[in-house]
Amino acid sequence: MSNLLPTITGPADLKKLTIKELTALAAEIRSFLLEHVSQTGGHLAPNLGVVELTLAIHTVFNSPTDEIVWDVGHQSYVHKILTGRAERFSTLRQYGGLSGFPKYKESEHDIFETGHSSTSISAALGLAQARDLAGKNYHVLAVIGDGAMGGGMAFEALNHAGDMGTNLIVILNDNEMSISHNVGGLAAYLGRIRTDPKYFRFKEDLQELMLKIPAIGGKMIKSMDRLKDAVKQLIVPGMLFEELGFTYLGPVNGHNLEAMMGVMRGAKKLKGPILIHVLTKKGKGYTFAENNPDFYHGVGPFDPQTPPQPGVRGSVPTYTDVFGDTMVRLGQEQQNLIAITAAMAAGTGLTAFAQAFPRRFFDVGIAEQHAVTFAAGLARKGFRPVVAVYSTFLQRAYDQVLHDVCMQNLPVLFALDRAGLVGEDGETHHGVFDISYLRHMPNLSILCPRDENYLQHALVTGLQHDGPVAIRYPRGKGLGAAMEAPRTLPWGRGELLRQGRDLTILAVGTMVAPALAAAARLEKKGLSTAVIDLIFIKPLDTELLLQAALNSRYGLVTVEENVLAGGMGSAVLEFLEEHGLGKVPVQRLGVPDQFVSHGARSILLQDVGLTEENITAACLDLVDSKGKVSWVKSVND
Repeated sequence: MSNLLPTITGPADLKKLTIKELTALAAEIRSFLLEHVSQTGGHLAPNLGVVELTLAIHTVFNSPTDEIVWDVGHQSYVHKILTGRAERFSTLRQYGGLSGFPKYKESEHDIFETGHSSTSISAALGLAQARDLAGKNYHVLAVIGDGAMGGGMAFEALNHAGDMGTNLIVILNDNEMSISHNVGGLAAYLGRIRTDPKYFRFKEDLQELMLKIPAIGGKMIKSMDRLKDAVKQLIVPGMLFEELGFTYLGPVNGHNLEAMMGVMRGAKKLKGPILIHVLTKKGKGYTFAENNPDFYHGVGPFDPQTPPQPGVRGSVPTYTDVFGDTMVRLGQEQQNLIAITAAMAAGTGLTAFAQAFPRRFFDVGIAEQHAVTFAAGLARKGFRPVVAVYSTFLQRAYDQVLHDVCMQNLPVLFALDRAGLVGEDGETHHGVFDISYLRHMPNLSILCPRDENYLQHALVTGLQHDGPVAIRYPRGKGLGAAMEAPRTLPWGRGELLRQGRDLTILAVGTMVAPALAAAARLEKKGLSTAVIDLIFIKPLDTELLLQAALNSRYGLVTVEENVLAGGMGSAVLEFLEEHGLGKVPVQRLGVPDQFVSHGARSILLQDVGLTEENITAACLDLVDSKGKVSWVKSVND
């Protein structure tokens, strides 16, 4: 194997290489990716698939003068390697290290930060318009996958870009379609012709000549245009983009550097919005990833020689596994149960449900807004839809949850996976806002089970409620709790897990276990500390809360893996104020008013003050301040 990668300090170095050398460099980069991602974890298959594509972009264009926006951004590893960050790649997704997504603070080559899908064309169009308003001249590119292209926002941007006519290049990375030799070859030929200046000069000269023909010249041009469109409908797969105002080029083999570079050089000469359709293979170059691209989309550390295989579980199930198993069991019992996901069947644990009940499973693609309102329509007709979605992605459907589900009080259940701090994926993926953006919605109830056993109970309970319900649960393995037969929980009731007269810790979800550990520590210091698992964030257990407020000698401590603003602690403060107990001392622990970086979850919990030690310290602080203060305060203020 060649040794070119150490010589690449930036995109300019690529322009000195031959096609043969670039091809050898591609092989080096794949080995580099496999070596490092197997150690750090990360998005392996997407990046293996875009090696040649990224090399072509950086060889033909001139970043950072030319600006590149990566949709979602999980496929930007090769981009990072080629823009001077290869030496830091061992820190990928590690605390204080390289992010797994584009970050402007990392490099001037990361012009726009991304993490959620379908945003790149909108952002790139804004950048392009800013360029035009400033009177400058450079290229702006959006690199978007075929899955993200299905998102509604992407089509909104395409529609706007085509109407504006701004110079913009959109590269569609299509890693689902195979290359058809007949259609692909003909389309590539048409692409070459359409990027050839001779073609455009001939077209303009012909039109000018026809217009000189009295009476019929204009009609002939229109007839030729109609014939051209009819032919393109038959042989050009990009007609949709053409109708939206884009010049369509492709499809082109995304692993053929020479072909891609030729199309890109041609695109640079054209005016207006351009769409280059590139066909790639997800997981290219690593057999395990090629055969199971979804499984190897995002992985933890592994041995490349004996990598993890789909369907293999550990001794302790993940919350996602428990959710999926429970859905299958309930699907057998409830014929009106529907499962809906937005392109995350495996990620949300619904693969088994899809196989068992294919007519009651719907993957709507990357379209969270549609998923929610689609569920509302099903619920209106008597079905019980469950929308399984990551907490961070439900943010994209805020209005649909409020307007289409809650306003009509429809029995849609939202299963919010990855609630709380998710770790290495960082700011764009932490699910720490859901309590705050859902709690104020009328009719919506929120449950937060403390372990995998209570997750199945919460699911059974939520599906029996006649109204919208959200159940939030974390990423990763459960606590190893004993799994009981699923049962219905008393509606709106929490559980007193530990008696105490001096203090009461009010906790939900992942914070219940450290709250119990903190109470045990405090017991050794002579403080009798009660622990309540609220389970229900909405409705609150008013009886338990009143008892806690009136019987706790030093006050209350609330603990949640959500932002403090508008979270569970805020709900407790509101409750106390409404009941004339606003002077009860309260310490609130939660995520402070900031975006939390990427890193191991244990480190991030320490950073935001959500550990057993932090809870213990907050309780001691409350005891120390007894009699000195009479107002409610927050540890993280």
